[in-house]
Amino acid sequence: MDNEQHILQMFARGDNRAMDVLYAVYADYLTGVCSRYIPQYDDLCDVLQEALVKVFTSISKFQYKGSGSLKAWLTRVVVNEALMFLRNKKKMLFVDDDHEIPDQAEDPPDPDEMNADRVAAAILMLPDGYRTVFNLYAIEGKSHKEIAKILNIKPDTSASQYHRAKNMLAKILKSQQTQN
Repeated sequence: MDNEQHILQMFARGDNRAMDVLYAVYADYLTGVCSRYIPQYDDLCDVLQEALVKVFTSISKFQYKGSGSLKAWLTRVVVNEALMFLRNKKKMLFVDDDHEIPDQAEDPPDPDEMNADRVAAAILMLPDGYRTVFNLYAIEGKSHKEIAKILNIKPDTSASQYHRAKNMLAKILKSQQTQN
C-alpha cells in the first residue's frame, strides 16, 4: 500500500492523526506550488490555509485513481485557491504594453550559469499576470485554451502573456548573470 492510500484510509476511519500525516507529507510540496503564484509570505500562508481547509472538508469525496492521484488533486486545490486569491484581490494584471518588453530577448542567458533556485526566484519577479500564465502553461501543462477559460481571458491573451513572460524571464536571468 502506498502512502496516499494509507492517508486516505486514515481519513476514512476517522483517525484524528490523518490531517497531521497529510500535512507532514505534503506541506513543503504544496507550499512550493503555492509560492509559484503567491510570492508574498503572508498571502501565501493565507492561501495555503484556505486550500488545506478545502482539502480536509472535501477529502471524503476524493476518488483515488492510483498512485499520484492524491498529490495531483492536492496540487489542483492549491492552484485553484491561489488563482481565486489573485482574482479576488485584483492583483492579476495583464500587461499589454509592447514597449515594456522586447519581442525577443537580445542574448539568451547562459544555461550553464542557471540553476533551479535562480530560475524560481526570477519567475517570482514576473508581474502577476505573466507569472500566472507562465506557471499554468510551462509548469502545470495547461493549454492556452484551458488557461483562457480558467482566467476568463482570450486564448490569444494567454499566448501573448506567456511569450512576454518568457522574454522577461530571459531578460531577468541575463541581467542576473551580468551582475554576477
